Amino acid sequence: MSPAAPKLKDKLAKGDRERLAGLLKTAKAELLHLQQTDARLFSRPFSAQELVSQLQDIDFSERVDAFVARFGRLQDLLGDKFLPAWLRAMEEGAGAVLENLDRAEKLGLLNSADEWLAVRKLRNLMVHEYIDHPETLHMALHAAHAHVTMLSQTVDIFERRTTPLLD
Repeated sequence: MSPAAPKLKDKLAKGDRERLAGLLKTAKAELLHLQQTDARLFSRPFSAQELVSQLQDIDFSERVDAFVARFGRLQDLLGDKFLPAWLRAMEEGAGAVLENLDRAEKLGLLNSADEWLAVRKLRNLMVHEYIDHPETLHMALHAAHAHVTMLSQTVDIFERRTTPLLD
C-alpha cells in the first residue's frame, strides 16, 4: 500500500468504497466470462472464409456474439465506469475519456492510453461491422483476442490498487 493509501482510505466515503468494490467485483466476473468465451471461440484457428460459413452454425455464432458483447462490456466497464470512479476516489479528478486515459497511463493503471483507444475502436468495429463485412470482423476478432491479456492485466492492476482502499 502506498503511503497515501491509508490517508485516502480514511477519507474515502462509504458510497465511494461500495462503488469501487462493486465495480471491481463486476470487472472480475466479466473478465472470467470473457476469458472462458475467448478460449472456446479461439480453440482452433479459423480464416475469414471459414468465419462466413461458421457463422451459419448457431453455436459458433453465439460464441462470436458472446465474445463481442463481453469484450465490449469489460472495456466499457473499465474505461467508462471504473477508471473515472477510481480517479475521483484517489482525488485525481475525472475528466473526458482521453484525459482519464492519459492520467491512468501516468499513474501506471494502463500500459498505454493509445493501446486502450485502439481496443475501444476494435469494440466499435466488431459491433458495427459484424455481418456485412466478414473480413473486417475476422481481423477485429483476432485483434480483440490478442488484447484479452491486456484487459486481464488492467483488471489485475485495478484490483491491486483498489483492494487496500476497501479493507
